[in-house]
Amino acid sequence: MSKVACSGTTLDAQAFKASARVSTALLVLISVLAAAFVNAETYSSNPHKALEEKISAALSAGGNAPVKVQDVKKTPATGLVEVTLDNGLVLYATEQGDHFVVGDLYAIRSDGLVNLAEEKRELDRAALIDGVDLAQMIVFTPEGETRDYITVFTDVTCFYCQKLHQEVADLNAMGIEVRYLAYPRGGPDSEGALKLTTAWCADDPQKTLTQMKAGVALPMADCESSPVTEQFQLGAAIGVRGTPAIITSSGQMIPGYKPAAELAAVLGLQ
Repeated sequence: MSKVACSGTTLDAQAFKASARVSTALLVLISVLAAAFVNAETYSSNPHKALEEKISAALSAGGNAPVKVQDVKKTPATGLVEVTLDNGLVLYATEQGDHFVVGDLYAIRSDGLVNLAEEKRELDRAALIDGVDLAQMIVFTPEGETRDYITVFTDVTCFYCQKLHQEVADLNAMGIEVRYLAYPRGGPDSEGALKLTTAWCADDPQKTLTQMKAGVALPMADCESSPVTEQFQLGAAIGVRGTPAIITSSGQMIPGYKPAAELAAVLGLQ
């Protein structure tokens, strides 16, 4: 009787240990499968994750500051993707991330070469400009129908800004609205910035800006609502390097002065 009891106790312990080993193995297997599922889910929701990690690691190596990938998009070019870094730089990489190039991507089409990189920049510029409240701009609107508009980063001390401003009436007559944003070439702490601030803070900004561009000496003014510094930073972010910098409604950047008739032609209004 005791032997049976003893034997039964021994068998129960062995069975328990075997069962415990099976349970542990099952738990490990479940954990591995769960991790694999989460990993697969992550890669499924972001098919470019491996590429992002490879590009980021390569650019951050050698003591460089960490560089992260902000976005990855397909391009019309087979095997190439567009990679936007968190610093705004755009590069083009193979889908495996083994090779990449920095520069503009062109498409060869029946009507000629098309700069696909510039097309993207135009969309980005247009989106940023459209995000600025019109009330924060100094706007010269046509009396009749507004057929299109341009946004101009301007400085009152710039000769070609003054020259362009003399043609605002001609632009308005052709149905082109002129929207001004401030871009003091000397920076937000310069005398030019103070003059622009004076115009933006005036009771009649259009009149004040026109007088300043004509060389009229006016008392300087400031106000808490001045958007000059913010607009200067916006211009720098989208690549403005001088004034006037003209942005069309589609986001095309025209660096420097163009006569009213040429601007109308660029807009397709002639």
